Amino acid sequence: MADTAAVGALGVGDHACLTFSDQEERLDLVAAFVRGGLRAGQKVVCLTDSVSPDELTGELHERSVRPGSALRRGQLRITSATESLLGGATADAATMVEILAGEVQLASQEGYPGLRVTADMCWATRPFASAEQLLEFESLVAELFAHGQLCLICQYDRERFDAVTLAFAARAHPRTVAAQVYLEHPLLRVCRQYSPPGVRVAGELDYRHKDVLELALAESIRIDRHVHLNLTGLDYIDGACAGIVVAAARALPRTRRMTVTCRRLVGTVLALVGADDVAQLRVQRRHEQP
Repeated sequence: MADTAAVGALGVGDHACLTFSDQEERLDLVAAFVRGGLRAGQKVVCLTDSVSPDELTGELHERSVRPGSALRRGQLRITSATESLLGGATADAATMVEILAGEVQLASQEGYPGLRVTADMCWATRPFASAEQLLEFESLVAELFAHGQLCLICQYDRERFDAVTLAFAARAHPRTVAAQVYLEHPLLRVCRQYSPPGVRVAGELDYRHKDVLELALAESIRIDRHVHLNLTGLDYIDGACAGIVVAAARALPRTRRMTVTCRRLVGTVLALVGADDVAQLRVQRRHEQP
């Protein structure tokens, strides 16, 4: 069985699987993976499929990764999986592994201590690809980890892959990557956000889940210099939970801050319980799309 790890615990020699159904959470984990590699002085390659390279660059920037300088000096490369891994056409699994091996060799020649690769595997759901090709790739790529220079995350969208393929992916990877989840409920999800660091809450939040909210905020306050509370997926918050957010921010030292990103109506509730009077709290209201 694969070992579940936080994205920050991954290092050279790790081959991990990220299965997801929440696009925002997936991009959050990818951003943390990229940022960690850049900070460690490693070379980072992002093979993207479901979003364009330009879109992924923008998503990284929104998540506290500054890709510009790393892209210019060649430490970071964001490219299409179809163009780079498949050469723009159908490629067999052995050829794809050779291409990835070439990336590892190039990073070593350029003086980097390791190579991080994050690969969006949705290319395998397109008409020219086949399930057998994907399964063979995942089996052969394991040979590249023997020298301890490569760290690879393969991303699988649960809405694009069938259950059999997802089960194989889980078995083929020694490690899996997942966000720390404080609460998973049909109407509410509270989980750790990794980039920027903090907490993500989506759904409907009321007094019945005050304890979960307090726990998540307390942990972020303990380990993060500045707390980012992402409420953009929150449809409703009551006064009790809004008060917990404001109280947590008020208790921060003046040298620290809490940034809350939310929809307009959630921001209004926060303002009603005193958010505008707390120097350590910054509320960024996002307007809903018509």
